[in-house]
Amino acid sequence: MAAEIIDGKAIAARLRARIGEETAAFVRETGITPHLAAVLVGDDPASAVYVRNKQRACEQAGLKSTLHRLDATTSQSELLSLVDRLNADPDVHGILVQLPLPEHIDETTVLDAVTPLKDVDCFHPENVGLLSQGRPRFQPCTPAGCQYLLAETGVQTEGSHVVVLGRSEIVGKPMALLMVQKGKAANATVTICHSRTRNLQAITRQADILIAALGRPEFVTGEMVKEGVVVIDVGINRTEEGKLVGDVEFTSVAAKASAITPVPGGVGPMTIAMLLQNTLAAARLQTSAQ
Repeated sequence: MAAEIIDGKAIAARLRARIGEETAAFVRETGITPHLAAVLVGDDPASAVYVRNKQRACEQAGLKSTLHRLDATTSQSELLSLVDRLNADPDVHGILVQLPLPEHIDETTVLDAVTPLKDVDCFHPENVGLLSQGRPRFQPCTPAGCQYLLAETGVQTEGSHVVVLGRSEIVGKPMALLMVQKGKAANATVTICHSRTRNLQAITRQADILIAALGRPEFVTGEMVKEGVVVIDVGINRTEEGKLVGDVEFTSVAAKASAITPVPGGVGPMTIAMLLQNTLAAARLQTSAQ
């Protein structure tokens, strides 16, 4: 079976173009430019690249983007003070605190400090609660990007068995919530697997759709999937040789899959596109509340 390669880069480009059109219309109607404030603490090279890509995407779509770069020795109280200022700034519509944070800073405390109306990553407990009830204020960026890829590729999700590998707050849990809800590209039967799951291979072989978000390079192999499976690879890992690979061993799995995302060029571009969509949604919400 020759797997269809799900081109996240092309799909994200089309979505960003549509967001750009909607942003331009919003600016014409309101005179307000949606504004994303990104906070980067420390000098982690990967984080710096991610933030730079997000800034570039904002500019291309007509959104304003501001980077607040802080030293790695910044205290938690100093970071929280910045978040408070951004919360209170009416010119800022979305706040992104780039993870990971230095070890001396508690991530949960900082993420909880972002006001829910500006929480464009959908990490705040209030927004997660709304998501769990099927009435999201914002869509969690990476999971929503995965779901969008499934919808754009025409994958049948209703009644399908979706297996999510990973139970993180950023991808695994919200991914399961999105897929089990009523609605487009959803209505699935969902199983979450993690490090304590027994007979993992027996479960992954049942998957009609497998979403890998473990953070373990090339963990999923061809013998772990069935013929015709659709595979969404969220992982992005760098090998000792410097090569970027996903959580899926691409060659062996692609030989059995009906469709699969590559790494890079699959889920990554969609995460950024969804961030732009959330920032525009946040600007609309805050403008309508004025």
